[in-house]
Amino acid sequence: MSEAKPDRRQMLELCISRSLLIAGAASISQTRLLALWQGAETQMHKPTNAEVLGPFFRKGAPDAKVLRAPGDPGLPLKVSGRVMNTRGQLVEGAKVDFWHADHNGLYDTRGYRYRTKLTPNEKSEYSVETVMPGHYSDRPAQHIHYLIAAPGHKTLITQAYFATDPFFEGNPEKNWNKRGIAANKELVLPVKLFETGPHTEVTFDIVLEKA
Repeated sequence: MSEAKPDRRQMLELCISRSLLIAGAASISQTRLLALWQGAETQMHKPTNAEVLGPFFRKGAPDAKVLRAPGDPGLPLKVSGRVMNTRGQLVEGAKVDFWHADHNGLYDTRGYRYRTKLTPNEKSEYSVETVMPGHYSDRPAQHIHYLIAAPGHKTLITQAYFATDPFFEGNPEKNWNKRGIAANKELVLPVKLFETGPHTEVTFDIVLEKA
């Protein structure tokens, strides 16, 4: 009969006893060292906040990584990020619906302009080249809609906003929930501007909860 393998706690205790896991300060006891390590290993990423779906979602969008056509008005924008679970692990089989209004604040409700259903790569990364969305009266802050589904995880509907948007008056830390616009200030993303193009970039990592 094969000998039972030690569990994670027992393995860590062995590492401590053999000086393979060493405290960074003399004041940390072995018991405290074990607790700190276990806490760090199980530290959870906060799930991405949910938002409303909105009335302009359309099923059946193609998997396209470039939504911006030559000559399209609006500031070029690249959006990229990762899809992970609350432990920071990659999520396999995810599908990311992504849609937004055009430069003038209008949605394509008959076709699939500025709409895509992405399959992240083997590193669970996604990337979209598009334009900065425009404003419209019902939803006065620039935003991008997301619907993310993955096997074994809760489906997430959320939105991404832009810290540079005049709607936030240069202070999204204070104004993120102005007129109840965003569910959480973490959805208001910093924007990078690059000289080439010129173009802008934002990073939006998505954290899903297990079902």
